[in-house]
Amino acid sequence: MAKKKEKEKKIQVTLKRSLIGQLPAHRKTIQALGLHKIGHTREFTATPQILGMINKVKHMVTWEEI
Repeated sequence: MAKKKEKEKKIQVTLKRSLIGQLPAHRKTIQALGLHKIGHTREFTATPQILGMINKVKHMVTWEEI
């Protein structure tokens, strides 16, 4: 019998600080998350990879579970 999939957790991420003066690694992480301008919001499935990226730039973004 097939196992039922649990509902995947969703996370909403919003860019709150400018990329000016940030480390190149942080800029690339924000770019990889697909955030472009201040106030831009994206929705992601809460995978370990996404959570690690958010943790790396946590001083620049806000996030919440949906």
